[in-house]
Amino acid sequence: MAQLVGGPLYGLVFGPYLGLAIPFYVGWIILAIGLPFFFSPMLYFKRRGKPAEGKGIMDTTVVVESGTYGIVRHPQFLGAILAVCAAVLISQHWLFALIGIFIVWVTPRWIREEEEGLLAKFGDAYKRYMEKVPRMNFVLGIIRLLRRKKELQIDK
Repeated sequence: MAQLVGGPLYGLVFGPYLGLAIPFYVGWIILAIGLPFFFSPMLYFKRRGKPAEGKGIMDTTVVVESGTYGIVRHPQFLGAILAVCAAVLISQHWLFALIGIFIVWVTPRWIREEEEGLLAKFGDAYKRYMEKVPRMNFVLGIIRLLRRKKELQIDK
């Protein structure tokens, strides 16, 4: 979380370390795209995940397949990677780059561990979801989502 706040904050306060304007502005655009993905659990799990009474939003009882979860299976991880990349571009500082490289490198491992737990928790429902929605490729996810919506319109 420090990387997500620290990089943009550094860039705002001190300006980009290398002084490159285009990466600085591209970083802000990437951050704007990544943040809705990053905050997806807070946006969708309480309403659509049906957590048990008295449980936190992460204790869902159903597989959430709408919103950003209809585009990628792990929007919070995708959002984190986008935000980390944005922090590097905004700050243009070597320390943020090193931290960002580590986070991007370790995230696929965290995702695999997460999916093992979700398969154990939701079984066949999660397997079907895995077949429909890509892990992190949001371009493919948008294409598949549009195809699913088109198929639903044809079936009506």
